[in-house]
Amino acid sequence: MHKLARSLRRLSLVLLLMALPLAACSGTRNGGEQVEKPAEELWAEATRLLDEERFEQAAKAFEEVERQHPYSQLATRAQLMAAYAYYEGGMYDAAIAAAERFIELHPGHEEVPYAHYLVAVSWYEQISDVGRDQGATEKALEALNLVVQRFPDSDYARDAQYKIDLVRDHLAGKEMEIGRFYQRQGRWLAAMNRFRRVVEAYQTTTHVPEALHRLVECNLALGLEEEARVAAAVLGHNFPDSEWYRRSYALLQGRGLEPEPEKAGWLSRLANLWPF
Repeated sequence: MHKLARSLRRLSLVLLLMALPLAACSGTRNGGEQVEKPAEELWAEATRLLDEERFEQAAKAFEEVERQHPYSQLATRAQLMAAYAYYEGGMYDAAIAAAERFIELHPGHEEVPYAHYLVAVSWYEQISDVGRDQGATEKALEALNLVVQRFPDSDYARDAQYKIDLVRDHLAGKEMEIGRFYQRQGRWLAAMNRFRRVVEAYQTTTHVPEALHRLVECNLALGLEEEARVAAAVLGHNFPDSEWYRRSYALLQGRGLEPEPEKAGWLSRLANLWPF
């Protein structure tokens, strides 16, 4: 987890704990049965477990605050602290469930932005490599966008925006992987659809130069020289010093061609010249 995100979480944790009285730790009766204790004592036990990084136990202890004292002020805070403890322990599904429950029960609470942020980063931490299903990636993007849109002036929104850029780059990488797979199989149109999606939907990602080069390759494989020249021109205009442009230029030169000078916006030119 990035340092900024961790500092934000720690800051929120401090705010939640401020001004709360702490008493002696709770105990149990013989046999492990939970002893009924004041909410403050249960809270003290939960925070001790959290400080000791015994995250699952801490989460359960915060849940015990609510179970024993459902109408106390601490019960509301304990719901969110349970979500935080689950998150810190890497139990992301439990963290999401707890944070979403907090949001549902307390939609007007001042910590709702943080609860939404917890949901978002819990999905974010579950993003898998591009070779696997990207369901968690899509969920992360949706949740991060919600944080930015609903709480644009918060510190959470600034960190969420940073993560959105990383998620979009990840999704573009998935499109590129599939496109390269189709290209290796000679399924040129299917490959071009993937590369075109990267160019159109993920314009700010690091994968666009390669996507444009792959479009040059695919178009040349199909005998679509004009379209290949346009893609190479777009690549040269936007990324003139990239290795991908040098490769595209060499491909065209090998066929006695030159990139076609741009006469309109690069996306509109690609759209207008697309052969399907």
